Amino acid sequence: MKTFDILLRSPEDVKNFVNIATKYDFDIDLTSGRYVVDAKSIMGIYSLDLSKAVKVEIHNDDCSALEAELEPYIQ
Repeated sequence: MKTFDILLRSPEDVKNFVNIATKYDFDIDLTSGRYVVDAKSIMGIYSLDLSKAVKVEIHNDDCSALEAELEPYIQ
């Protein structure tokens, strides 16, 4: 499992993030405080406080391609 923080600044960022996450068949979660949502769920992401960074938890050891695609959002 790999974790890092991201910041989604606009609705376009959220849409692009979900499009990237859905290309991968392993589980990806977003955590903000005590809330955990599926990173492939646009409605779930909008239920989080996006005014601050959220933690991405990737449940796969081979995630370098995903991490490279998410580079613009990583804090």
